[in-house]
Amino acid sequence: MNVPEDLYYTKSHEWVRLVGDNHVRMGITDHAQELMGDIVYVELPEAGESFDAGENMAVVESVKAASDVYAPVTAVVSAVNEALADTPALINGACYDAWFVEFDDASILGLLTADEYKKFLETEEAH
Repeated sequence: MNVPEDLYYTKSHEWVRLVGDNHVRMGITDHAQELMGDIVYVELPEAGESFDAGENMAVVESVKAASDVYAPVTAVVSAVNEALADTPALINGACYDAWFVEFDDASILGLLTADEYKKFLETEEAH
């Protein structure tokens, strides 16, 4: 399983990449896309929408099921990756490049490091 060291993670399997001072991109992890299978549809929020950390902000549908995607941080959406609407399979091909949205003024406090996320996955798989 691919867990890049330079990203931050949530226990609901979203990743966060710092792309500037308090500016982040987010998407879903390799673990999440593997569980889902072939992704066929993505419903993303609009720029300007605000979310609290843990709030439902998007939906990903695969051939298996639909799954909610949760905001990893409390912030306002500043950009949306429109390419995912046309080609949701990008998530299966390169989940860490297929970002969903960007947030401005976001804090990564409370997110997991790569090592912490790997340990979380190990305990989750043990149950």
